Amino acid sequence: MPHVKFMHGSAEETETAFYDAMSRADIEAMMALWADDDDIVCIHPNGPRLHGHAAIRAAFDMLFERGGVHIRVRQLHISQNMSTSIHNLVEELHQAGDNDRNMHILATNVYMKTPRGWRIVLHHASVAPGAAPEEAVTTAMLH
Repeated sequence: MPHVKFMHGSAEETETAFYDAMSRADIEAMMALWADDDDIVCIHPNGPRLHGHAAIRAAFDMLFERGGVHIRVRQLHISQNMSTSIHNLVEELHQAGDNDRNMHILATNVYMKTPRGWRIVLHHASVAPGAAPEEAVTTAMLH
């Protein structure tokens, strides 16, 4: 497991680092953001349920072969307590190749506060039906 060079003080900082690593196709930075527990889960659009570091790394390695994935958050809703933060997002996605396709994605990212900072335990994304939302909306709800 890669060693994390810094701790993220908030789930939002971890999420920013997640999308930054995705845009740069940086597998080491991406995997350093996941919780050390092997019960982590990732589901890519139209993909299978991936469980554990090895399966998640292999899927991101394959995704990054085509270069970075550039995502713009269109809507974000956060529900958070002291140890868990659940982010539900509408993402606008662009990836080079595949005829420069653009789409929007519904995603849920779950972060847990650990002794090493906020870490990802779940990323679940699926292609959203219909047109992308017109306006970017961000809301936060603390519990």
